[in-house]
Amino acid sequence: MPYRFFADLIVLLHLCFVVFVMLGGLLVLWKPLLAWCHVPAVLWGAGIEFLGWVCPLTHLENMLRAEGNGPAYATGFVENYIVPVLYPANLTRTMHIGLGLIVLGVNVTFYWCLWHKSRKRGTSQA
Repeated sequence: MPYRFFADLIVLLHLCFVVFVMLGGLLVLWKPLLAWCHVPAVLWGAGIEFLGWVCPLTHLENMLRAEGNGPAYATGFVENYIVPVLYPANLTRTMHIGLGLIVLGVNVTFYWCLWHKSRKRGTSQA
């Protein structure tokens, strides 16, 4: 029982991390110091997609499920939880790269807005 609970907790943590990677730029627009946490998270998330790695949280969840005699899965978090909702077919290497580009594109937009906002504020004070 506790293994399954902790495995589910890891899934929730993993989902929160994915949401932070994708939308944490909104928080950075509000509190720019959060960029110190967000930029490494974005680089990690994009790197996982570009390099085709499996996140260590996936391995931890699988280990906890196996210890609790529950089903583990062989694919990564994205393939297991997000892809079935977004894509009817299996995740391809091209799709991995596309997801990485989406992560970078969304976050470059957020950081461009932050830069533009700080630049406007700097010129209005002069």
